[in-house]
Amino acid sequence: MSKLLITGCTGFLGGCVLSYALKKYNIKDILILSRTAGDYQALTRVQDNLARFGLSPEITGQLTDSNIIEGDLAQPELFLNNPCLNEVTHVINCAAVASFGKNPMIWKVNVEGTFAFAKRMSEVPSLQRFVHVGTAMSCLPEPGHNIKESLITTDDSEHIVDYTRAKAAIERKMHEELPGLPLVIARPSIIVGHSELGCKPSSSIFWVFKMALTLGKFMCNLQDKIDVVPVDFCAEALLTLTESENVKNGVYHVSAGPEYSVNFAEIDEAMAQAGGTKPVADSYSMVDMGYFMGIRKSFPTLFGECNERIILRAINLYGQFSRLNVTFDNTQLLHLGVSAPRKFTSYIDKCVDSTRGQSVTEMMACDFK
Repeated sequence: MSKLLITGCTGFLGGCVLSYALKKYNIKDILILSRTAGDYQALTRVQDNLARFGLSPEITGQLTDSNIIEGDLAQPELFLNNPCLNEVTHVINCAAVASFGKNPMIWKVNVEGTFAFAKRMSEVPSLQRFVHVGTAMSCLPEPGHNIKESLITTDDSEHIVDYTRAKAAIERKMHEELPGLPLVIARPSIIVGHSELGCKPSSSIFWVFKMALTLGKFMCNLQDKIDVVPVDFCAEALLTLTESENVKNGVYHVSAGPEYSVNFAEIDEAMAQAGGTKPVADSYSMVDMGYFMGIRKSFPTLFGECNERIILRAINLYGQFSRLNVTFDNTQLLHLGVSAPRKFTSYIDKCVDSTRGQSVTEMMACDFK
């Protein structure tokens, strides 16, 4: 690896990727795209995020301003002329507005800014690989199936949220308009927690399971499967996709697949055991959205101080995803030598322990920015 550029390093996945890269590569060979936010300097933002993954100040302190390309995909014109980009041989693009809310920056960053960045990198003679992080949900999977990788051809209007719509659009745009870009698409399934740290780095998505079990009712069948992977598995997979000479195909699922996915009944049992409570299986019932509309006034009692409208939106969005009952085939990835992912239920106790005392409303803030 001559010169690796990682974006999104102040986020959940990008931070984990960087934490692994720092252990694996010479620190002088790593560049990081990051922005300054007010008085919060880019380098400090990166170092503070790395601390959430358990990296010591001795390790994070080795990073200097020379590792930073200051920039923001919301304003790519401010950094695309940086001469350091001409030295880059490999890119892992984790940067995105990862929100299921109605964030006006989703299209600007995830499509427009990302394309401008990819176009600039396609013009760098030394570039050998550009790994772009998408999402498995961008392909609009057919319910009840094990989904294999393919290029996206679906209609944008069919997407449930702007985030997956934008992720599908940028994949198509790069494929169609940048034929010279050495592009590899990595599509993680549902990233929840860290297999050793639980939800210390981020509570993203985990709160959905806690919310559903608190309600005792949701929009899925307890026997439905869900494809969940820990962030550290994703980070290791992305580094493999970046450096492996055996990467041939353009699209890879970073997923649990049918063998390592779990169903909601198993999640219920594991969370109850970790929390010292009883599973809700015996009293659970599958309901539609109308039920939750009818009990919205009880949300503050169940979840603490909250915005009823946002809770309802979350139930509707994640409820639709939960009842898909899909897995994403990971055969191609495992053939590259990536270790099999740990099942969600094998580290769910760490997620429970690391979120004790946090309300659902507090945990969900990271997904509704």
